[in-house]
Amino acid sequence: MMMADICNCARGPACGCRGASRRVVVAAFACTAVSLATTRFAAAAPAADADERFMRIALEEARRADFPFGAAIVRDGRLIARGRNLGRTTDDPTAHGEMVAIRRALATRGSKALRGSTLYTTGEPCAMCMGAILWCHFGRLVFAASVEQLATRIDQIMISSADLASKATFAPISITAGVLADEAMALFPERK
Repeated sequence: MMMADICNCARGPACGCRGASRRVVVAAFACTAVSLATTRFAAAAPAADADERFMRIALEEARRADFPFGAAIVRDGRLIARGRNLGRTTDDPTAHGEMVAIRRALATRGSKALRGSTLYTTGEPCAMCMGAILWCHFGRLVFAASVEQLATRIDQIMISSADLASKATFAPISITAGVLADEAMALFPERK
């Protein structure tokens, strides 16, 4: 793993990063608000191509959602579930895209299928969704827009997925940030 003092948190120049313009893979337990002590750059082109391909599926879901969040779950290079935000449609505040995808995967494949799988989501997971991701023992999380980016357009609980992952030593996870973040952000109207 490469050591670096960069961050993908979109907190701006004070942090030393360039927001979503840098994509990094964060090892579990490594992120702080100011720097990443253990960081490595995203893998070579084939992995990046796969990340973009599956993130496009999550973006398709987000475009069909009642609020623009979508998710896709991938195991061994195959899509096993997808979900989109249905909170307004179902009057269920827990029906976030990630939760819908997880529930669908559990219903059709059981919890063992989620262990080590990758969850793609158009927005960095909230505390509820990240908790579910950790309890399900996903091996990897890939998100588009960060919590900080989303907060410029919508209300957000300002806790990063890396912060939550650092508290769950029982569930190591790799986190890749910023995949197609601009496309995800375009789904949200500017604040007035």
